[in-house]
Amino acid sequence: MPDYDLVVIGSGPAGEKGAVQAALMGRRVAAVECEPVLGGAAANTGTLPSKTLRETALHLSGFRQRGLYGVDVEVKREATVTDFLFRERQVKHIERARIARSLEHAGVTLLPGRARFVDAHTLAIARAGQPELRVSADTFLLATGSHPYRPPVYAFESPRIHDSDEILCLDAMPRALVVVGGGVIGCEYACMFATLGCPVVLLEKKDRILPFLDLEIGDLLVQRMQALGIRFVLGQEVVSASAPPDRAEPVRLTLEDGEELQTDMVLVAAGRTANSAGLGLEALGVKLGKRGQVEVNAHYQTAVPNLYAVGDVIGFPALASTAQEQARIAMTHACGQGATYALSRTLPYGIYTIPEVSTAGETEETLREKGTAYVVGRAPFATNARGQIIGETYGLLKLLFARDDARLLGVHILGEQASELVHVGLLAILQGASARLFLETCFNYPTLSEAYQTATLDALRQGLVVGPAPGPGAVPSAAT
Repeated sequence: MPDYDLVVIGSGPAGEKGAVQAALMGRRVAAVECEPVLGGAAANTGTLPSKTLRETALHLSGFRQRGLYGVDVEVKREATVTDFLFRERQVKHIERARIARSLEHAGVTLLPGRARFVDAHTLAIARAGQPELRVSADTFLLATGSHPYRPPVYAFESPRIHDSDEILCLDAMPRALVVVGGGVIGCEYACMFATLGCPVVLLEKKDRILPFLDLEIGDLLVQRMQALGIRFVLGQEVVSASAPPDRAEPVRLTLEDGEELQTDMVLVAAGRTANSAGLGLEALGVKLGKRGQVEVNAHYQTAVPNLYAVGDVIGFPALASTAQEQARIAMTHACGQGATYALSRTLPYGIYTIPEVSTAGETEETLREKGTAYVVGRAPFATNARGQIIGETYGLLKLLFARDDARLLGVHILGEQASELVHVGLLAILQGASARLFLETCFNYPTLSEAYQTATLDALRQGLVVGPAPGPGAVPSAAT
C-alpha cells in the first residue's frame, strides 16, 4: 500500500488548493515544500507582496488624496526602504501562517525538502542535514510554480540589476529606474516607483504594453502612466548592459538603435520560467515546453496519467486565481468525482497598475476578428457620484454587448477598484445575461457599481435594442 493517496509538490495557491481539495474528499495527502516558508511565489515574491507594495506606495505618496481636500497631504520626507517594505513583510507572515493552518486543519502532512521522481509512484525528498526520505503515492500533483527569466545580457550579480524577486530585497530606494518589460509585472512596478517620485523609463520590445488588453483601455492606461511621469521606449531591445559597482556611476543600457539609457537601477521583468528542472520529469516521459512548462491535457494530466500539473508550471495564464481552479479540477478528476469539470470559459484578469485595470470576456479587437456585431456602452467615472467623492475622475467602465440579442460579451475597467468591480460583469457573462440585467438592477447610491447601469444606458443610445421582458413590464429604451 502506498504511503499516501496523493502527494502535492509545492505549497502555493495551486498546491494548497489541490491538497485541501483531495483531503476533503477523504484522501491521505502530503505536501512537499522545498523552501523554508510556505506559499510559493504568490505569498512571498509575487502576487501578495507586489499588491501590498502598491498600496504602500499609494499611502506613502498621498496619491489618493492629492488635491481632494484643498490641502497638500503628500509625504514631506523621502520614503525609505524600511517604510516601503514594512507592510509587505507583515502580509507575507500572515499569509504563510494562514496556509499552514489550512493544511493542518485539512489533515495534510507537510514534508519539507526538495523532491525528485524515482519512478511514477515514488518520490525521493532531499532534506537538509537529514537522510533522504522516500515516499510513495497513487497520484502526484505538480504545483512547483515559476521563477523570473534572466536574459543573459544582464549582470544579475550586480546589486543594481534586479529581477522581480530580488526587487523585494532592496537595500536602498532607486534614484532612477529602468523597467525592462511591458507585461503585467513590469507595468505594476513601474507605476509603484513612479508614484513614489522615482523617475521611471519602461522599455518594451513590442510596440504595445499589455497587448491582450482592449486597445482603448490600453491606450488610456498609457496616458495615466505617462501622467505619473513614466517614459515609454517601445519597439527596442537591450543589446548590452553595464552596471558599475559605484552608485555615483550610472548603469548604462545600449539599445538596438544605438540609444543609451542611463539610470541608477534596472528591474528586468522579461517573463518567467517554470520550476520543472531537477524533478526527473523527462525520465518519466513528461513533455516540457521551451521555458520548462509542463504539457497537460484538459484534466491537467501529463503524459504520465497519475501525474497532474497545475499553475505557473504549466504556463499561461499563470494567475493565482486560475491556478487554484486548475488544482480543484485536477483533483476532482483524479479522485473520480468530476471527470467533466472544466476551467471557466471566461476568466477575469486584474492588473494592479496605478490606476488598476481589470477585464473579462471579449475585446473590441477579438469581436471584430470573429465578425461579431456589437455595441459599446461607456461610463466615465467622472460622471459617477462616488467617482467624484473619491477623486477617481479618469476611470472608465466599458461594456461590449452583442448587437443581435444584447448579451454582455465583455467588460473592461480602468480605475479605482477595477479588480473588484469586474466580477459583476463576469457573472453576467457567465450567465449569458443581457443588458436588461443592469437596467432592472437597483444599485446602491453612490457607488462605482452604478457605472454598469450608466454604461448600459449609453449602449442603448448607441443603438442597442433590448428584447421584450420575459414577464409583464415595459421594454427598456434609450429614453428609460
